[in-house]
Amino acid sequence: MASILVIEDDADIRALYCRILSQAGHAVTEAPDGSVGLRLYRQKHRDLVITDIIMPEKEGIETIMELQRESPDVQIIAISGGGQATPGATCLHLAKRLGAARTLAKPFSKQELLDAVTEVLERSMEIGG
Repeated sequence: MASILVIEDDADIRALYCRILSQAGHAVTEAPDGSVGLRLYRQKHRDLVITDIIMPEKEGIETIMELQRESPDVQIIAISGGGQATPGATCLHLAKRLGAARTLAKPFSKQELLDAVTEVLERSMEIGG
């Protein structure tokens, strides 16, 4: 299927997303923060990047901006439950404006994740030919 990079600071949540995506047939690489995620993406571009927004080290908005600057065709799904200072909806709205193809507010179901991945990958294939 597709190669997907999952950037999520919560190890348990990251493992859950990776398991769901792997079971759906995708090749998944994981990163604990935006810095590691960017390094992995630069080493090998993926079909899709799923990134959390609120993270220590390099947060998701900054990660999205760097990915977009370096690879304008990158497909991104931004996820967030919000933080103490910023509501999740505000973060996700900003992520969408910065180039995320899709956003998901935590918590979301396994099916919602898989549907979002399918939607973004199909749209990417239509655009890319």
